Amino acid sequence: MVYGYPSDSGSARFASPLGLRPPARAIWAIAIAAWMSAVLGGFFWLSSYKATVGARLAAPVGWPASTTVGREPGRPTLVMFAHPHCPCTRASVSELARLAAGHPELSTRVLFLKPEDVPDGWERTGLWRTVAGIPGAVPLRDDRGREAARFGAVTSGFTILYDADGKLLFSGGITASRGHEGDSFGRRRIASLLRTGSADRRDAPVFGCALPAPATPDRQGGRHDGL
Repeated sequence: MVYGYPSDSGSARFASPLGLRPPARAIWAIAIAAWMSAVLGGFFWLSSYKATVGARLAAPVGWPASTTVGREPGRPTLVMFAHPHCPCTRASVSELARLAAGHPELSTRVLFLKPEDVPDGWERTGLWRTVAGIPGAVPLRDDRGREAARFGAVTSGFTILYDADGKLLFSGGITASRGHEGDSFGRRRIASLLRTGSADRRDAPVFGCALPAPATPDRQGGRHDGL
């Protein structure tokens, strides 16, 4: 028996540890590179999306006389506007629960959008039930977003704080990014305003889904200039 080197056909078959011919190796390399690019692209898109700040308008400097939202005289009132089907708003409601737990003096109203062309009960999602379980908080329906327009809310999660006399103290968001629970500038500033009457700023970025723009209502109460 003669021992020698493998034939050309055998060497081609074992040219790669994966047993692939050069054209197949090139295809696999391209596929892996495309997959990695897609993964990295998705990661950066998600990071950018979570950090995208929602639109924010000026809120009335005084409690609007034309609003149908009830306010308890002698107590600070917090109003949050929510899209009932916005996944990001779950984090805002969770932060609201933490805020309310530390400040029993707070009277809270959460206005859930109900567009004109949706069935009854559309707004009563799990978020509504969660708000109903927060001490001092009352979930309310905002038909066609009239109250949102009255208070300058165009992003779900937009939160406004008024003092016991109905004077605007804070407007903005209470999460650090979209769908992110945990410490945030907004929640810290509201807590400071409730405890001491002052804060380093009286606004914060708001993160959430856009609220549909309704017809412009009467916005009595004036506008603030960014506090």
